[in-house]
Amino acid sequence: MKNYNPYRRILVTGGAGFLGSHLIDRLLARGDEVICLDNLFTGTKRNIEHLLGHPRFEFMRHDVTFPTYLEVDQIYNLACPASPIHYQHDPVQTTKTSVHGAINMLGLAKRVKARIFQASTSEVYGDPSVHPQTEVYWGNVNTIGPRSCYDEGKRCAETLFFDYHRQHKVDIRVARIFNTYGPRMHPNDGRVVSNFIVQALKGQDITLYGDGIQTRSFCYVDDLIEGFLRFMDLPRAVDGGPGYPGPINLGNPVEFTIRQLAERVIDLTGSPSQIVFKPLPADDPLQRKPDIGRALEHLGGWKPKVQLDEGLRHTIDYFDQLLKEGV
Repeated sequence: MKNYNPYRRILVTGGAGFLGSHLIDRLLARGDEVICLDNLFTGTKRNIEHLLGHPRFEFMRHDVTFPTYLEVDQIYNLACPASPIHYQHDPVQTTKTSVHGAINMLGLAKRVKARIFQASTSEVYGDPSVHPQTEVYWGNVNTIGPRSCYDEGKRCAETLFFDYHRQHKVDIRVARIFNTYGPRMHPNDGRVVSNFIVQALKGQDITLYGDGIQTRSFCYVDDLIEGFLRFMDLPRAVDGGPGYPGPINLGNPVEFTIRQLAERVIDLTGSPSQIVFKPLPADDPLQRKPDIGRALEHLGGWKPKVQLDEGLRHTIDYFDQLLKEGV
């Protein structure tokens, strides 16, 4: 992979969130200077409090739907609520965050000639009719459903990224992120891993929506962040450069049913929790599994290494400590 410049100045939007805070840890550890931009809607200072005195770290409370004027070498655009509970709370603002946020960050990248990364999502595939999902699949997305603010917002952001790439020669990277889990997930985000672990640790019934046979592929956060860094360290992807703008699927191709996940969490926590079933939410996809062929090809053979049980143990330890602290 390309050697990095230890003096790069990097902007991470959504940097106080789950993925953003892990990314910043890695960037600082390798010598970069990092500006964390976050409005703290779903992010939290708890995720970055260990960095607040770091000489190469700066926190800026700001909303990406408004322009910002900085001098940076790279931008990671991670700002957007990513769980249904949070993005459906204010769906108009969710769409604005994806679309206006992309316009503002792309405008900044164009002005300062920065390389820019877009955290897209497997939700651009909707409830897929192709399995596993490849990057050439255009998706099966409801444009007017309760999840559309997120799904369509991210799809529009991808359009903007590739139009800025073609029209303005902006050096882009677009990654489609599949289900990711690990420490620093929000305990009340409604996502399946955090839900199951918190319910199990509290001895509550574990809630399965639908019949539990719908599938997901779970990628541990450390593996995902390694994919981010490899993607951004590719050579320049415009003006004949050999780099690759994407889109690239980043996720774990090992597939589990939701019921299997619930049973693993119960076993690993030693919980007395019972599994209960509730109706499946509208537009909830029945299958989700990435084809990571492009990642293997372009990112130096990148693929997830952390097995589900190992990742769940780390995540359970984190939530157990949160609950003990009364968070």
